[in-house]
Amino acid sequence: MDIDFTWLLWGLPLAFALGWVASRLDLRQWRMESRQTPKAYFRGLNHLLNEQQDQAIDAFIEAVQGDPDTAELHFALGNLFRRRGDYDRAVRVHEHLLARADIRHKDRDRAQHALAMDFLKAGLLDRAEAALGKLDGSAFEGEALLALLSIYERSRDWPNAQKVAQKLEAAQQGSFTPRLAHYLCEESDIARSNGDATRALALLEDAVQRAPQLARPWLALASLKAQTGDASGAYKALLALSDKAPQGLPLAASSMVELAKHLHKETETAVLLQAAHEHAPSLDITEALAKLAPDAATARARYLGHLEREPSLVIATQWLAGETLSDPVAQAQVLKALEQASNPLKRYRCAACGFEARQHFWQCPGCQSWDSYPARRVEEL
Repeated sequence: MDIDFTWLLWGLPLAFALGWVASRLDLRQWRMESRQTPKAYFRGLNHLLNEQQDQAIDAFIEAVQGDPDTAELHFALGNLFRRRGDYDRAVRVHEHLLARADIRHKDRDRAQHALAMDFLKAGLLDRAEAALGKLDGSAFEGEALLALLSIYERSRDWPNAQKVAQKLEAAQQGSFTPRLAHYLCEESDIARSNGDATRALALLEDAVQRAPQLARPWLALASLKAQTGDASGAYKALLALSDKAPQGLPLAASSMVELAKHLHKETETAVLLQAAHEHAPSLDITEALAKLAPDAATARARYLGHLEREPSLVIATQWLAGETLSDPVAQAQVLKALEQASNPLKRYRCAACGFEARQHFWQCPGCQSWDSYPARRVEEL
């Protein structure tokens, strides 16, 4: 049987022609899209430079429609608006990304996280909490839990803060034991203010078991026991602090002196404080030792002993207060000037952000860091 190849002579040129036409159509379509996309980009940039943010967002949305690879532009734009404080526009950008059906799964999680950060920065804590809750099981789960922890701390929701901290520790995101102890102390303060001393005591005992190296639970336990009339128990709590959390002894020195006088344990307390002072000179411990001194001369000798080891305007002012100058009027003026100059040196300073305060904080009011205030005055840093 003979094969007729005539159809090949007609078919090959026809196939070639059809392929060429199809390629030209695809090329033309690509050129049209490539022309339209830069126009949308350039229009958006023009609006952005002219401070027309709403029009810029509309233009960028037009540029990104149907092209999932340009989602990065939306993230950059949303982050820009968030940094500038334009939270409404940032939310609009990220909500548009979440509403798209063609966005990749990882980009959807990223947009959800960005939206939660928008709400958090805007102070919409309830909406931020809801948005962060949708990130369970995603690549952003760890970051979401940390953000949730911040929300619960800011809203003082200590039970939920404990749950999140325990979840983070179980996920090996770091050690949150000190924070858990602080949360228990916060709950104890609430129970104490409500008159529930039994619950407050149980919470503090749990806190000292969890983190005996922290000074706060021991101080709070001593204060609660002293309030309930258990001076001996309060003194023992401060002794435990000096052993397990010696860095916090300056914060406890004044209370320890009061309890020592009440329990007639001045001598052993002076020995303990003197040993701590020899190891690390402290303004507060020197003041406590001066209060334990039997007379004014011994107290002033304590001040001089401190000055021999560490120069201190605060201690020098205390020493001069007991010195009689030849001109009483001049003495009062000099002491007033010295006290005014030394007052800023008595403050505490956050090691994380530098925020200074007259009282010691366990959580910095400025940067919200925990345990960032050393138990030492500014002059000693």
